[in-house]
Amino acid sequence: MLKVITGPCVIENETITLQIAEAIKEISDKLNLDIIFKASFDKANRSSINGFRGVGFDEGIRIFKKIKAQFGLKTTTDIHVPEQADIIADCVDIIQIPALLCRQTDLLLAAAKTHRSLSIKKGQFLSPKEMSNVINKVSNVNPDQIFIIERGTCFGYQNLVVDMRGIQIMKDELGVEVIIDASHSIQLPGLGGDHSSGTPQYIPVIARAGIIAGAGGVFIETHPNPEKALSDGPNSLPLHKLEPLLKQLVLLHQTYNQFEVI
Repeated sequence: MLKVITGPCVIENETITLQIAEAIKEISDKLNLDIIFKASFDKANRSSINGFRGVGFDEGIRIFKKIKAQFGLKTTTDIHVPEQADIIADCVDIIQIPALLCRQTDLLLAAAKTHRSLSIKKGQFLSPKEMSNVINKVSNVNPDQIFIIERGTCFGYQNLVVDMRGIQIMKDELGVEVIIDASHSIQLPGLGGDHSSGTPQYIPVIARAGIIAGAGGVFIETHPNPEKALSDGPNSLPLHKLEPLLKQLVLLHQTYNQFEVI
């Protein structure tokens, strides 16, 4: 089954977060997908000191617990320091490691020791093969499952490019499942001066290409009104476009799994 990780970049407040979670639950039921709800309680790597970071750790935990109780969705969020791992493991199903922190050994080990599944974003400064060092750090600690999230590679200044070969390289050589991050792959880091910009019209392109290249799932940030989103609006798919895109990706994923290995 196609894996789908989606939700807003950040928890802006309880009302809009539950609104998005409810819409995702409806899509999950309609398409028979096991969708994982993602949002951040804190965006610790904002471009500007004035950038909105989120509702904070305690409030984020409360809202994640409410999402699970009210909608039954699996959830994931990112952590930034080792001390957050054990606490967040009690309320989410998957712990995410941000791309810029994917080489932080103490953070990786703390997350792995919770025995929650891990989704590790490939740093935009690393080649696919270099992720073997990251995987080696956590594999012996025996997390339930490890995913790598491909989110593009730095291509000059303020641009990212996805090398689709990397999906197959990481699957074959690292033995882990790869998720294509169609949102952050179209990010233009820092292009807005005090914030990042993006080309959201290409989210469907990257998502479709990633699935055909062998990704087992897709990561998409979504928001009812990306222009008013408090974080990463330029990288977010409008919420009303999520279901049509996922319908396409389900068909592509089914088609890919019928291919014979050449």
